[in-house]
Amino acid sequence: MFAVVRTGGKQYRVAAGDKIAVEKLAGEAGETIVLDDVLLAGEGESIADASKVSVSAEIIAQAKSEKVVVFKKRRRHNYRRKAGHRQQMTLLRITDVGEGKKAPAKKAAPKKEAAPAAEEKKAAPAKKPAAKKPAAKKADESK
Repeated sequence: MFAVVRTGGKQYRVAAGDKIAVEKLAGEAGETIVLDDVLLAGEGESIADASKVSVSAEIIAQAKSEKVVVFKKRRRHNYRRKAGHRQQMTLLRITDVGEGKKAPAKKAAPKKEAAPAAEEKKAAPAKKPAAKKPAAKKADESK
């Protein structure tokens, strides 16, 4: 059985036993991970329901890819810059491609019993004493 999975912004066609290099994923060598984003799955000419297929893989190693040389030059200005970059990647061995249960969606935590008491307090707020206003001076008193 094969599957097309998406990870790190790229798509990979995988089958059990394949080794692939993907963008860096969290985990140590020897750990097993599940690639959740399955786009297509099938066997031979038939295509299976991708929502029911799960792909599990084992991390072989965390490594760096080959160096990419970045060279900048401006003619007749004595300007040359050379830099290199090695992208982090994870080497995976696909252990299983098959119909299996995906991880269930996490449910919201049930509300506690203290919540209804809080709602009752909101319904009947305590009355505050009215603020005292300073007495206005009468015009007759100053005469």
